[in-house]
This record gives sequence, C-alpha cells and structure tokens, in this order.
Amino acid sequence: MKVSVIVTTYNRPLALKRVLEGLIFQTHLPNEVIIADDGSGKETEEVIKNFIKKAPFKVLHVWQEDKGFRAAKIRNKAIKLATSEYIIFLDGDCIPNKYFINDHLFLAEKNCFVQGKRVLVSKDLEPKFSFFEANSFSFLIWAGLKRKISNTHHIFRFKKFPAFKHRKIKGIKGCNMAFFKKDLLAVNGFNEDFEGWGREDTELAIRCYKYGLYRKEHSFLAICFHLWHPPYSRDGLSKNDALLAKTLTSNGYFCKNGIVKGENDEETISKCDYF
Repeated sequence: MKVSVIVTTYNRPLALKRVLEGLIFQTHLPNEVIIADDGSGKETEEVIKNFIKKAPFKVLHVWQEDKGFRAAKIRNKAIKLATSEYIIFLDGDCIPNKYFINDHLFLAEKNCFVQGKRVLVSKDLEPKFSFFEANSFSFLIWAGLKRKISNTHHIFRFKKFPAFKHRKIKGIKGCNMAFFKKDLLAVNGFNEDFEGWGREDTELAIRCYKYGLYRKEHSFLAICFHLWHPPYSRDGLSKNDALLAKTLTSNGYFCKNGIVKGENDEETISKCDYF
C-alpha cells in the first residue's frame, strides 16, 4: 500500500532536520513526504532543500503565509496534494523510530484510523536527541532511568501485543496519526475554523467517529519521540473549545470549512515546491 507522510512544521528547522532524517532511515520507506509548512522562514527552507538531496522518495514542500497557528489549514493543503491511499501525520518535532512507517502500515485497517504513541523528550536532552538515540535501546533505558524521557513503556516493541479499537475522546494526539485518504475526504479533512493551538485533531477524530470509524491504537508500535518545546499560546483555546463542543452535539460529520470549501472552491496553495 502506498503511503504519504505529512510533516507539519513551523520555524523549528533543527528539529525538522532530525525528523526528516528519521524518515530516510525507515525500514519501510514512504512513497512521498509532504512538508506542511505553516509560514516558516528561510532556515526551514534550507533544511528542506538539503533533505531533497538525500531523500530516496518524492518530497513536496507546501507553504502558507504566517498568520498565526493554522495547522488545520496547512494540513488540508497537504492532504489535497497527497497521492497515496494512506496518510500518516507527523509533527515536525517528533522523531520517528525506524519501524514507524512499517508499524503504521501493519496497524492500518478498514473503518479505522490509527493513533500512534509518543515518548516525551526532556528539555535538557532535546538538543542532542536524534534518530540514532531514538533507536538505541540501551540509551533509551538509561534516559528513562534518569527521567530524561517520559512515557518510557512505549519504547518496548511488542508486535504481538493486541491493538484495541474504541471511540474515546481522551488522548487524541495529532502529532502521530494515520488515516485512509478516502476517509479524510469523506469528512472533509480538518476544520479550518480552528486557529490557534488545540482541539483541531480531537474535532477531526469526533467527526470520524460520527462517520463510522474507530480509533485503533497499540501501546508498543508506531512510536515517535516528541522533542521538548515551550508551551504554545493558549489565547485561542476558549474559541476552539466552543467549536469542539458544537461538533460533539451535532449529528453531522462533514465540516463546511475543510478541504473543499464549496462548489466553486478556488483556494490556492501559497507555495508548493515539487522535487
């Protein structure tokens, strides 16, 4: 099955570089990587150009003007461009382990989306944490004992451990999720009414539940390592909470302000580089 990885980023070039390097060393390479850029500057562009020289797969860089936190909008632009039937979302500060794509494809199942797991990397460890540390079991055990990483139980890879399916709301993390593209199109992707940090991933999941999907997860597969960063502004959270509450009480699953805006959808992508 063909797979596209959509990597969301905003002005964290050093983190993005490590995430992209992690995609090159996967045991199962993606068919394409789409970097969904929410308005980053030249440093990020240079990281991407250097990545292109090494990447053994197709890479696209889709960019929009910096008008604040608009992750929903830039992800939708990336979904439009994706050519694979399966899409994995990965944040640009989340380093995948080498089995990341392999595990996501192993977990892929009709009528489900997959919620991957994350290990949190501490502030003092973040500058020197790379794909190689993410795949050194002895290093990760040491880091766990020293409390330099948390959610340490996820580092153990037990493929035979059962996955479970449910429709819970708690624990949805947009930094590591996977969907069949047809399901994303059926619910019209992310709701672009969400601006500012928070809740756009949960709202998407709820609409997927209403559409008939289950959330599938596994405690020991499809793991990424989330690099420490200062907390994002919560200025828009109350508005986003209200939007989420509205979706919870509605019967529909198709958002109006999503991938498709209407019959005369004339939305353009601010910038897209194909390599």
